[in-house]
Amino acid sequence: MLACWKGGGGEARSEAILETSLYRPVKQFLEGLGFTVKGEIGGCDLVAIKGEDPPVVVIGELKLSFNLELVLQGVDRAVAGDEIWLAARLSVRGRGREADRRFRQLCRRLGFGMLGIGLDGSVHLLVDPAAAFPRKDPKRRSRLVEEHRRRRGDPMAGGVSRGPVMTAYRQRALTCAAALAEGPGRLRDLKATVSDASAILRRNVYGWFLRVGRGVYGLSEVGQAALLGASSPADRERSPRA
Repeated sequence: MLACWKGGGGEARSEAILETSLYRPVKQFLEGLGFTVKGEIGGCDLVAIKGEDPPVVVIGELKLSFNLELVLQGVDRAVAGDEIWLAARLSVRGRGREADRRFRQLCRRLGFGMLGIGLDGSVHLLVDPAAAFPRKDPKRRSRLVEEHRRRRGDPMAGGVSRGPVMTAYRQRALTCAAALAEGPGRLRDLKATVSDASAILRRNVYGWFLRVGRGVYGLSEVGQAALLGASSPADRERSPRA
């Protein structure tokens, strides 16, 4: 018998064609296990962390159906996580890969967990994860943990395939831009809000900032547009002020 967790309400039905519709049920499932979950970190659909020194790192990948590509993504992520969870929609007639004993056995051998998501947002535990082989990439793992910790809130739903990702760096750059919205400002003043403001403005990765004097910066037109976009109803949840 499959373990089942109910969550997410009926909204999943209207979003059934999007991978992002799977994110909230899986997020709530992992939060129920005591993890802090954030989406779209380091190319992973979701990263969940629990504990300290060292934390337990769970990586989740989302697809509309269980397939080989989902397994291959899990293999790629396995070097950075303690547990890998593969989540996909349950097929309407129950004849998808989740019903294939060979597919489930492959996930067991790899040590991957499988979660099936119903149209009503229910989460079905199909396979428990297990550490099948030692992890080999501590640097990649460290980058995921650092990004997870530095990101404010959870501004991105996992499964997004288009548009910029709201990384911790982008959040801090938006904070700098917001501080310059009323006019040019001094680096030493910005440092009080964003500790690495000097590096952000000098590197100017997004082209948002203009040097108008020694240690003084303003916003470019591109920066003004980015700040306006982050304040729109659709993107308000992504804003560093949220």
